[in-house]
Amino acid sequence: MLPHDLFHLRTPGSVALVPDGSAAVVALSQPDEEADEYRGGLWLVPLDGSAPRVLTRGHADSAPDVSPDGRWVVFVRSTTGDKPQLYVVETSGGEPFRVTDQPLGAGQPRFSPDGRRIAYVARVPDEGRYAADGDAGAERPRLITQLRNRADGLGHLRDRVRQVFVLEVPDASGSTVPVPASYALTCADDDVDLPHWFPDGRAVAVLLRRHGTREQDLRRDAVALLVPEDLTGVSGDAQVVPLTDADAGASLSLSRAVPAPDGARVWLLAEDVGESGRDFVAALTGLFELPLTAEGRPAGSPRRVTDPDEVDLDPGVLVPVGDGVLVAPLRSGAVHLTLVGSDGGSRDLLDGAVVVGAAAAAGGAVVAVRATPDSAGDVVLVDTGRALTDWSAPLRATGRVRVSEPLVAHAPDGYRVEGWLTTPDPDRYGAGPHPTILLIHGGPFAQYTHALFDEVQTLAEAGYAVVHGNPRGSSGRGRAHGRAIRRAFGTVDADDVLALLDEALTDPRLDPQRTGVMGGSYGGYLTAWLTTRTQRFAAAIVERGFLDPVSFTGSSDIGWFFGLECLGDPATEAELVAAQSPMARVGEVATPTLVVHSEQDWRCPVEQGQRWFVELRRRGVPSELLLFPGEGHELTRSGRPSHRVARFEHVLRWWDRWLPVGSRSRDVA
Repeated sequence: MLPHDLFHLRTPGSVALVPDGSAAVVALSQPDEEADEYRGGLWLVPLDGSAPRVLTRGHADSAPDVSPDGRWVVFVRSTTGDKPQLYVVETSGGEPFRVTDQPLGAGQPRFSPDGRRIAYVARVPDEGRYAADGDAGAERPRLITQLRNRADGLGHLRDRVRQVFVLEVPDASGSTVPVPASYALTCADDDVDLPHWFPDGRAVAVLLRRHGTREQDLRRDAVALLVPEDLTGVSGDAQVVPLTDADAGASLSLSRAVPAPDGARVWLLAEDVGESGRDFVAALTGLFELPLTAEGRPAGSPRRVTDPDEVDLDPGVLVPVGDGVLVAPLRSGAVHLTLVGSDGGSRDLLDGAVVVGAAAAAGGAVVAVRATPDSAGDVVLVDTGRALTDWSAPLRATGRVRVSEPLVAHAPDGYRVEGWLTTPDPDRYGAGPHPTILLIHGGPFAQYTHALFDEVQTLAEAGYAVVHGNPRGSSGRGRAHGRAIRRAFGTVDADDVLALLDEALTDPRLDPQRTGVMGGSYGGYLTAWLTTRTQRFAAAIVERGFLDPVSFTGSSDIGWFFGLECLGDPATEAELVAAQSPMARVGEVATPTLVVHSEQDWRCPVEQGQRWFVELRRRGVPSELLLFPGEGHELTRSGRPSHRVARFEHVLRWWDRWLPVGSRSRDVA
């Protein structure tokens, strides 16, 4: 990929099925160069293999759900300058009509089982806050009394809490459709999320933090909100039936709760965060079954169906099918689709070198959104594995997509390390040896996958061999693999990525004398850490790095507990924390370093990058600081398209300066 090939990337999001199983509705997003933002509409994808067609042409349409009779699709529409609102359109096409008018926007829409109602969420601003035509700088000061109070990419949370609403679907037979009234089911002091209707339509399952110690831990409960037949008197006071109860000792942090079609159980995706409620390091997302009584009340405690030490599930994929459920386990760089029964038996439906991002089931059909090494995502019919779309064809048509090769290495202690090697096109760059870049992912409990990755593709197109993989601390290989670096950052994880690089450098296509290293977030941490340990790299790029665990505690939106659980407590374990801190060893760095950070990054606050740059410069280490205004932690994934292109250009400029592709080294000023 060239930097501007970013505009060829088309990425599908969530998917829904027409109830008879004849077609899927999927949201598709693409960067728009002229508008410098992301645009996209909904597509109707027939399952018989006929051509997909555009269903909506909005500015940015997403999150579709289809009514039980198959006539309507509700979705979220974002327009320039306005907050996202819910719209409804006929499945056969036509002009969408708006059904919400929330001051801060609406999302997560779900039709009721009879199709008469829609449940959704919306943030409700405190009086005097976030006025559309107001002066934010003139608002009264914020008095912060909760530890959990802001989020990267959003801002302050507790003065605009997300609540659950219900509306009646209006009669659309006239020439105009008025925006119907919405009724709040909740008036919580913390966000409420992910409504899913019970099959009888009398309640909605949602997630929220309501226990007494919710400011000190990570637990989150599932509850049922009873929805009265007459909504007129409802004003944030719907009756709550606990499904899990942290106040009663439940140790789960819920990520999804979906009632089964027969109403006999609720399927849950959750992490068990232990007695403290903060034991999150490599806590695998598991599948739980909660049986219900005939009255819809819990008939016991949630039962974990999947292995707590080996099976880690994508928290966004949970689709009931008959008496079982579809889930997406993470496995060594893949994300598969698996059918799990209530007896714990399982059967893979999609496996191999694929990354499943969403799934839906209806009318006896199952579809999924599946990415592969040469596709950023397509809709596939699961029973045959046949792709129904080919949205990455324009990118492949450039001839600039390289397929990565599996790479296996062994660390000094014999531990198996898995990753990939991607080499430049030999027709343009010859047989090598090529300069090589070691790429390190964030997290740390995350994984690089088989899916087409713009970062790798752009570097390979520029003539670099790229090594990337999943060292200890990553997800995808079980709990022990993920917990191996708890209170030991920069130990076996560093050994693992260097083992991958060294194994790759035995390939004659790679030049062992010309290597660089780069990574973001935790990958920025490990990149910086390696430059304190070795001078083998010609240069480094440290992006949005976690560089000083002391100042990180209290300044990051991820929580005051993150560094304490992952590295230790600086107040009582100062030597242990310092032994894992790049900032404590910055004086040992001599590697030229480009520091990249976003000015609005609240996950790894910008002071982390600024201080790293200053400490290097004042010690005479060649370094630059590249700051992106208006961006948060997700710059490389969802930042403004022009910023993502500019970032690629600066990355290639830096490597061209310190690690030129040509055989003759260039003079460096």
